[in-house]
Amino acid sequence: MKISYDSEVDALYIKLVEGDIQCRTIELNDQIALNIGPGEVLVGIEILDAKEMLGGGKLPSVELENMALKGVA
Repeated sequence: MKISYDSEVDALYIKLVEGDIQCRTIELNDQIALNIGPGEVLVGIEILDAKEMLGGGKLPSVELENMALKGVA
């Protein structure tokens, strides 16, 4: 999983599946879109106006819970 943020357009993208995958997009509303791959697999989530949508004007911190990190024993 990879989370990226573009401050120029205030957009957050959560990529759940690695690689270049042909997707279709489902817009849930004006700010949130889902990228769906083959077999109806959720590939990614795009959030526009991320600061407002997620953090009330600022980006929230990210907390990982019960996650094994790649390269960490």
